[in-house]
Amino acid sequence: MRRRVLLLVGATTSLVLVAFLLPLALLIRDVAADRAVQAATVRAQSLSALVATTDAAALSLSVRQVDTDATVFLADGTTLGAAADRTSLVELAFHGTSASGDVPGGREIVFAVAGPTTTIGVIRTFVPDARLSAGVGRAWLLLIGLAVVLLAVSLVVADRLARSLVRATISLAAVSHRLARGDLDARADPAAPAEIGVVATALNGLAGRIADLLREERETIADLSHRVRTPLMALRLDAEALAGPDDAERIGSGVDAVQRAVTQVIEQARRRGVDPAGSSDAAEVVRERVAFWLVLAEDTDRRVGVDVPDGPLPVAVARADLEASVDALLGNVFAHTPDGTDFQVALWAGADGGARLVVADAGPGMDATAVRRGTSGSGSSGLGLDIVRRTAEQAGGGLRIGASERGGLLVTVDLGPPA
Repeated sequence: MRRRVLLLVGATTSLVLVAFLLPLALLIRDVAADRAVQAATVRAQSLSALVATTDAAALSLSVRQVDTDATVFLADGTTLGAAADRTSLVELAFHGTSASGDVPGGREIVFAVAGPTTTIGVIRTFVPDARLSAGVGRAWLLLIGLAVVLLAVSLVVADRLARSLVRATISLAAVSHRLARGDLDARADPAAPAEIGVVATALNGLAGRIADLLREERETIADLSHRVRTPLMALRLDAEALAGPDDAERIGSGVDAVQRAVTQVIEQARRRGVDPAGSSDAAEVVRERVAFWLVLAEDTDRRVGVDVPDGPLPVAVARADLEASVDALLGNVFAHTPDGTDFQVALWAGADGGARLVVADAGPGMDATAVRRGTSGSGSSGLGLDIVRRTAEQAGGGLRIGASERGGLLVTVDLGPPA
């Protein structure tokens, strides 16, 4: 933008200077030539009276004193003063016509001196080109210098103006980037020049509206999540009242897991800005969640293949988020495949750090569009795979969906290493 402003001002100023200074330069040249011709004409005319009243000897001396470039041609053929040829203008002057004309090297001026009955002589003076253009070169240099100064001043002023515009634009872009990163406290300067200030005011209003909407959304989610705690507490009391201790412990563990998830939702809903990055051991989390789901797998006659290394595999995902992602993947297997469908869970270290998690089943498979948020073909919310995708992308990885070797669904999740 700054360069474009400078180019525009430079081009406009140059056109104005050319339109003003070019005619002025031509006028200076013509004025200098007219001044030289006028001076030569005055000197030549001063000899007219001498030609009519003075003899040849005195006239020759007077011509040299008055104008060294003047020549007097008498009717008897005598030539006095500077040596010169009898040109066509001289012959024309002997017929009573005074005139002037351009000749090689300058300008020739002739005057006829009339007697009682005929022309008694012709005065010819010559103005060389150097005298016609005397002072023109210096005047043109001054004009060129003036043009350069004016152009430089206009560019400096335009640069200062462009800097203020560019600075305001860059500041406005920086504020928009901060808002995009989740810094909703960022505000633009409404005192920016011209239309940029209008855009800054509109951007500030938009940022305020977004902050209000997010605050309302967080409060709504927190309120809804908090309402779940009451039925969860009732479920816990019912679980503790069961006769079988194993059933009570199992149901109580499930209620605890749901309560932890609800608590996490409340905390995330009230958290401002971008969630802080966390880290966890992917191997430990996957082993624990697979062990949790093995009980249900035994009840539904599913064979589970587990390939998880012993060593720690640190990834850039908080433990709670990773647990939710693993649960979403395994929950999809139980929700979208019939009982007795086998599945396999594998985890290994990534090539550049982090880890790769693969869940493959032998079920009917799933459309790849199921990764879209809210898309589901079985009446569920359609958020499970989207949760996994967002978690993987926040960890610097990604999610891919394909077909397993046994025709079922193959989900590959890449998780980046901690910073």
